[in-house]
Amino acid sequence: MSSPADRKPRIAVVFGGRSSEHSISCISAGSVIAALDPEKYDVVPVGIATDGRWVLESADPGHLALGAGGELPSVTGDREVALTPGQGLVVTEPGNVPNVLGEVDVVFPVMHGPWGQDGTLQGLLEMAGVPYVGAGVLASAVGTDKHFMKQLFMAAGLPVLPYVLVRPGEWERDAATVREAVQALDLPVFVKPARAGSSFGITRVDDVADLDAAIEEACRFDPKVIVEAGAGGAREVEIGVLQGRNGAPPATSEIAEITVGDGHAFYDFEAKYLEESYRIPAELPDEVAADVRDIAVQAFRTLDVEGLARVDFFVEHDGRVVLNEVETMPGFTATSMFPLLWQATGLTYPELIERLVDLALDRPTGLR
Repeated sequence: MSSPADRKPRIAVVFGGRSSEHSISCISAGSVIAALDPEKYDVVPVGIATDGRWVLESADPGHLALGAGGELPSVTGDREVALTPGQGLVVTEPGNVPNVLGEVDVVFPVMHGPWGQDGTLQGLLEMAGVPYVGAGVLASAVGTDKHFMKQLFMAAGLPVLPYVLVRPGEWERDAATVREAVQALDLPVFVKPARAGSSFGITRVDDVADLDAAIEEACRFDPKVIVEAGAGGAREVEIGVLQGRNGAPPATSEIAEITVGDGHAFYDFEAKYLEESYRIPAELPDEVAADVRDIAVQAFRTLDVEGLARVDFFVEHDGRVVLNEVETMPGFTATSMFPLLWQATGLTYPELIERLVDLALDRPTGLR
């Protein structure tokens, strides 16, 4: 799909949503909006409020920035908007005639977590016949669910750490069996909501006595919980993957190492968003770096990801590389890990965003 020759491509940046990562999505979207060249693109910011309403947001990305004191932004617009086949974006206000903004050429869904990154929004866009940036329905859904992601990795023969799945309601019905299964893992363990990100609801457990509180904390974000074995002091590294154009293989970025300070038990929210807790490039032996790149591409293809992904790993003391997870829509501020990785590889933030828009324009909607 391409835009008419008499106008610039119209890019709807969609952000916010009903998940616990609403504010992180807003921060990412603010950076994307600011980086899209207004000489090249007609940018329409569309926020999804925490109650699910779609609204037309201000084109000024400043109100979406993280506050100096760590204050988190949110969607605040009140002009409701709908995406309709045939008309594109339509703004509706009580007492006024609907205002048709026109056909959308690409949606950039800067969404994190459930009800946006998990295939729900992608399915809506497929039904509307609108091209969009990033992974399709299946890859988005599996990439959001740590349990099914691990299942596919294991089926593909990719290395993952042992884990225990706590299904919805299982903790309430039979906590003793869950505790017994977790005790078979080596401590420490990490208790995580299965379908959340940005380190929300994650607890490091060094003593089984703390397990109950950790699972209950994770259940505040998701009734489905994953308890993962710790990596025994392994190094944490991350790499970016970009889909190739015109059938070319995926490209990989420089590799980063996470360097969490003594004030953090793990790579938590503050370490991710309020501190510089990384080193680019990671200092890895050549053969280990090659394994990271190879497994990253295998993971990207295993989930059938399109567009982009950040792939996270543990590197154990003996050099063994273990796959942690694939993030199909990573944080997207100019200082988020994914853009930083590509900047270190030679692709600036605006160039990265333009590459993703071009990839979206290249591909059709529907089966492919």
